[in-house]
Amino acid sequence: MEIITPIKFAHVVLRAKKYKEQIAFYQLLLGARVVHGDKQATFLTYDDEHHRIAITNMPGLLPRLRAMAGVDHYAFTYEDLGGLLSTYTRMKANGHKPVWCTHHGATISIYYQDADANVVETQVDVFGSIEETNDYINSQDFKTNPIGVDFDPDEMLQELNAGASWEDLSKRVTDGPRHPATMPREYMGWFHWTVLQLMRKLGTNPS
Repeated sequence: MEIITPIKFAHVVLRAKKYKEQIAFYQLLLGARVVHGDKQATFLTYDDEHHRIAITNMPGLLPRLRAMAGVDHYAFTYEDLGGLLSTYTRMKANGHKPVWCTHHGATISIYYQDADANVVETQVDVFGSIEETNDYINSQDFKTNPIGVDFDPDEMLQELNAGASWEDLSKRVTDGPRHPATMPREYMGWFHWTVLQLMRKLGTNPS
């Protein structure tokens, strides 16, 4: 029997403990507009889809813990590095510092945490085609370090404004394998980060 695949990924629905703050966060991050909004739910979009993010006002929710199983993050892709770093500048100016900035090899990525501690990734593709990206994901460089090489977004922005080429800015220099314990605590959450520190001291990797 043929499996009919979806034509697109449509939207994410978030249960909000901090309802108004969540709406403001995604409007700021995505430049999103409100399609529908009331005291119970708000639908946001930034393109031709009727909504990309839905935020529901759910009283009595427990705080989100990063140590729990479930969705780690969701991602939004920008057309170029200028768009990615422009978003970084806007978020920083409004008090939202990234929890992680890393070059994954296939993408240059900046992660933020929203008002309810969900993690959202903003990224730009390094390669110009899916074929090139897939080739890289199967390369030795990616196998050596699939986590990423961290970078300073302010330094990258300065280099971009100074006229550095995309070839230079998108180049990733991998200096060997990376243990998950080196990922930022702000991204991992304190509990999981602490567990990874113990595993690293014991000389083990999560599997």
